[in-house]
Amino acid sequence: MNSTLGFLFLLSGIFVLLIALGVFWSIKSGQFDDLEGPAERILMDDDDPLLPTRRPGGKDEDS
Repeated sequence: MNSTLGFLFLLSGIFVLLIALGVFWSIKSGQFDDLEGPAERILMDDDDPLLPTRRPGGKDEDS
């Protein structure tokens, strides 16, 4: 029982250390620099010439 408890404390300590290293790495690599850019970019209305357009007649090929 005592060795199991020590093993769990060791694993939880390693887990906390890995989480802390992951957070510091993500801050250092710039993961949190622009939080709103990608979320707002989807709302922008870009006039992309590659997007398909409707025909003037109003009839689609699917119907």
